[in-house]
Amino acid sequence: MPTRKADAVWKGDLKDGSGNVKVESGAFDAQYSFSSRFESGTGTNPEELIAAAHAGCYSMALSNELAKAGHKPESVATKAEVLLDMSNGPEIKTIKLISKAQVPGIDKDEFMKIANGAKEGCPVSKALASVNIELDITLN
Repeated sequence: MPTRKADAVWKGDLKDGSGNVKVESGAFDAQYSFSSRFESGTGTNPEELIAAAHAGCYSMALSNELAKAGHKPESVATKAEVLLDMSNGPEIKTIKLISKAQVPGIDKDEFMKIANGAKEGCPVSKALASVNIELDITLN
């Protein structure tokens, strides 16, 4: 399997500095700052990038598990919400995956079993094993 790479550069101190993060493929290159991370400033932040990675990973994992069980999904759309808790210094304690799937011919019980299994088996979920991952999923 390939090794995926990204680069980040930060210049200055935490409060007044700024940085840039980019991925090796060139598909993403963005600025980040204290205000984009801890306030509502312009730019991205590590938590937003984790949310994007987790949403993408879960959608793919669920689609794969459904297909392996004989249920070809029409679509899986996932939004991830990463909560940056500040009570004991910055810490990610909870990620909520909010997903909607269109899967013809599957009953809800089987769907929920597969959906929860995909949450546990998604490589990003595994990498974030110390974080509480909640799943809010709808079968359309």
